[in-house]
Order: sequence, then C-alpha cells, then structure tokens
Amino acid sequence: MTNCKMKLTIVGAICALVWCGPSARAQGKPAPTTIDVHLVITDAALREDSEFPPLQKEDIKIKQGKNIIDPTELIPAKGDRAALQLMILIDDTLDSGVGNNLTDLKDFVKALPEGTQVGVGYMANTAISISQNFTTDRDLVVKAIRLPLGRLSTGDSPYLSLISLVKGWPQQKVRREVVMVADGIDRLRGEQPQAARTAQPQAGRAGRSDTFGTVYHSMPTISVDAQGASEISQRNNVIVFPIFAPGVGRAGRSSWDMQLGLSGLTKIADETGGECFSLGTSQLVSFKPYLDRLQKYFDNQYYLVFQASPGKKDALQRVNIQTAAKNSEILAADNVWVPGPPKAEKK
Repeated sequence: MTNCKMKLTIVGAICALVWCGPSARAQGKPAPTTIDVHLVITDAALREDSEFPPLQKEDIKIKQGKNIIDPTELIPAKGDRAALQLMILIDDTLDSGVGNNLTDLKDFVKALPEGTQVGVGYMANTAISISQNFTTDRDLVVKAIRLPLGRLSTGDSPYLSLISLVKGWPQQKVRREVVMVADGIDRLRGEQPQAARTAQPQAGRAGRSDTFGTVYHSMPTISVDAQGASEISQRNNVIVFPIFAPGVGRAGRSSWDMQLGLSGLTKIADETGGECFSLGTSQLVSFKPYLDRLQKYFDNQYYLVFQASPGKKDALQRVNIQTAAKNSEILAADNVWVPGPPKAEKK
C-alpha cells in the first residue's frame, strides 16, 4: 500500500511538471542577475597645472550598495566616440547685466570641436523657447544667442523648464549636456503654505488657544522641482552645468532667494555629474575661465559601462564612482537608471 502511494506521488509530481513547464516558459527567460548600464563620467583634474594622464579601466572602482564593481568598459569620448549634443539654456528673467558675459559664451561656441551639435533655448513660463535647434553651424548658434528679456511671466521656474527640455530630448547614443545660465530662483513656487506658529489664548479656557490657520511664507528651502529636474536628468543621462547670473525683480535682489536659487542649481549639477560655476551670488565678471574649464571637462569624458543588479522594477540606483589615479577626481551622476526584469508577455 505504501509503495502504491509513493508511485502515485511520483506520477503526480511528473504531471505537475508537464503542466507547469509550458506556463513557466511562456513567462520568458529567467531574469538576468546583472545588466549592462552606461554612464558618462568626467575626469576632472585636482590641479590643472599638473600632469593629467588619461584614465584606464583599472583606475575606476564602482560601489553599488555594499558591492564593489569593476568596469566592463571605459571608452574615451574622443575620435569617432566624441559625439556631443550641447544645449545652451538662458533664463529670460536674467538682468541685462549678463550681456557682456554672453560674448564669452559666443566665443566658447566658436571654439567647440568640429561636429559638436549645439542648440539654444530660453526659459520662461515653465517652458523652453528654442531659438536654434541642434546644429553644427557655429554662426547660426552665435546669432541665436541674444540678451535675456529681463521680465517675469506668470510661472517662472528654471527647474520645470529643464524638465520640459529633457522630456522632449530624443534619446541618442551621444553625450547630452546642458549649459544653464540662470539664477535658480523658483518664482512659480516662491511662497509655501505652513501652519501658523502664532496663537491667541481663548477667553476662560486655560491651556486652549485659537491658531491663525495656514499662513504663506517665503520658500523655506530649495525648490521641490529641483529634485524632479535632477532625477529626470539622471534618468536620461543628461549632465547639467549651471552658470549663476542674477535675475530681475525683488527676488533677484533678495539674498535669501538668491542663495536658495544657487543651492538648487548646485544640487542639480552635483547630482547629474556636472559642476555649478559661480562667485557666490554675485555677477561673474567673466564667464571665460569657467567655460575654459568646461571645455577641459568635455575633452576628458568617458563612457563607463558596468554590470548592475536590477531590482524588482525599473529604478534609479545609487552608485559611487571613485578613482585613486593621480591628480584625478571623478564627476559622475549620483544614480544610474537600471531597468528591472523583463515583463512576461501577455497571451
């Protein structure tokens, strides 16, 4: 009797495998344990007057969570891999005093390597007005760079304008970078509601008080949209290099608003692998030394490929990229986009 039960159990197990097999195959291949991800990194010299040797793959260490990962490839962005799309964004709320600096910007464009595609756009009312689409014609780009209008609209947010740009930027296998001339002030969300901190005692009721409800105060911290702009830029492998310039209006004269604006621009630069160029909240005397440094960055960028472990779904994952190479500092995004497991095909 016991042998009979064992035989039935075995037969049942075989039948289960026969029935379950096609169903499992219909769900596709097993999820990969690792997946190739790509990132553009910059080798920034600690001392520009010192020797600046090119990076080797062995010089790079990648930390993902608790894991230390070696690169699969480290490809210099040179020669046939030097393709670059550079969008110049200028905030139309800027003061006209930035005009002299725009000459430096035009000279920078003229000196860019042959084949670099450059576009020009102006930020206003949470959107982008493109004055020149991507082109390799330097003269067209220079003509498209004009003085900002120096006026306010109903909703000025450089962060929402940047989000609009990145969302509409077709994905291509090239470096995609932004020079963003702005004060970083979010005039759209310049005031935030908060519970009132003041209260008035109620007559005849000890320990009880009436509050004054919700009160609007000046923005207490960096714009919430700076985080969204940073995340979508990292999601699409877009590197942002802001240049601080003062804007118009009361906010443009407020040390509090200007400091928050500079902090928002710096946040996006740091998190996307760029750098924010500023002299505090003062108007830069010249853009030239900063643009010269930016050109050196473009000349020392690499395509980094490594194996990341996918999570349960598509997501940005924290990575920390370091090097022990002499006189080198890596500028890289704080997060990389890692696709999740492939989804099962529906019948």
